[in-house]
Amino acid sequence: MRADRLISLLLLLQTRGKMTAFELAKELEVTERTVYRDINALCSAGVPIFAIPGPAGGYGLIENYCTNLTGLKPEEIRALFMLSIPTPIDQLGFGQELRAALLKLSAALPDNRRKDQSLTQQRLYLDSSWWFQEEENVPFLSVIQNALWSDHLLYIQSETYFGAILDWVVAPYGLVAKASVWYLVYAREDTVRAIRVSRIIQAEMLPTTFVRPMDFDLETFWKAWVVEFESTRPRYTVKLRVSPALLPRLKYAAKETQTPDAEGWTTVNLVFESFEAARNQILAYGGACEVVEPMALRMSVADFAGQIIRRYER
Repeated sequence: MRADRLISLLLLLQTRGKMTAFELAKELEVTERTVYRDINALCSAGVPIFAIPGPAGGYGLIENYCTNLTGLKPEEIRALFMLSIPTPIDQLGFGQELRAALLKLSAALPDNRRKDQSLTQQRLYLDSSWWFQEEENVPFLSVIQNALWSDHLLYIQSETYFGAILDWVVAPYGLVAKASVWYLVYAREDTVRAIRVSRIIQAEMLPTTFVRPMDFDLETFWKAWVVEFESTRPRYTVKLRVSPALLPRLKYAAKETQTPDAEGWTTVNLVFESFEAARNQILAYGGACEVVEPMALRMSVADFAGQIIRRYER
């Protein structure tokens, strides 16, 4: 809307000082011609904008033209400006809105408080993504979000980890982003569950609405679901004999540690998600460790190591 754009233009000049028409057009995602028209409109409304011609020129506001926001403590201002624009917010389509809100907040601050914004943003940055994690493909996030806001039922198809395709009708209760990974919290057959949005391969908002339970609390459900999910995750315990060089790397993962033997090697218990995950990681340790138990894993590691040796002997 033009009114929102005019406010954004005014706030940009107030917070950043002199700006060229090109810079304003880039920030507002409009043409320079539109910027000229908007500046004329603001001037007609009595906003004191001045223009400086030439290559080093631009538009600005007369000194002391601003609106002060009072009542915020320095600590509260710093907390607000710790906010960055995380990937989940952009995926929902609210990234620009959050930027605009922070811009309006910055413009409304007194000059002696506005410096706190720069100090905070140059000293603290919150990155919500994991290392080496690619952004997940969530093409139906907008469809799910529309159904969520309007309390409409959803028809979804999802793919299981074994390649099977499942389809059902669900009542969307909420969306949760955990480490930039989206989960849909939904109800089906009087049971509330959660599913990773990237596993949804088809989604359609149905015309039928549903009644959201008044006593449902998304945060309470999610915290309980996370505890249950982590407690029921597959566990594979391995007893390893590890060298002194490797032991420091395992000090946080080891569940039980015994006294070093005569050779200085220590027997520890490690927990992996699966047999395959344990074998792959142990092979990566090379000769710095030895599987004690279970025997099936010990034999499998020896078999894989033998295959590698035979391959390179050729």
